[in-house]
Amino acid sequence: MNNEVQHSVSLINRENLSLTGVKDVDEYNEQEILLICDCGELTIKGELLHIEELSIESGLLTVSGKITSLTYTEKISSNSIFKRLFGG
Repeated sequence: MNNEVQHSVSLINRENLSLTGVKDVDEYNEQEILLICDCGELTIKGELLHIEELSIESGLLTVSGKITSLTYTEKISSNSIFKRLFGG
């Protein structure tokens, strides 16, 4: 992580989530947001999720709603056959 932006997570009352080090938002809906971060993929699950702010240039993302899960996975290429077949 020499030249990469630091990744940080701040969650307040499971309702307000702030992240840094976000490179891209791959998918999102009211139940799930899939992000690409410096340290891998991050899946945010919950209810009534809403992206309040997104700045890819600065790597900042803020989300509101009821957060039920944050899950990290290793980086997977968006063209990966496994990702397309299994939705991973």
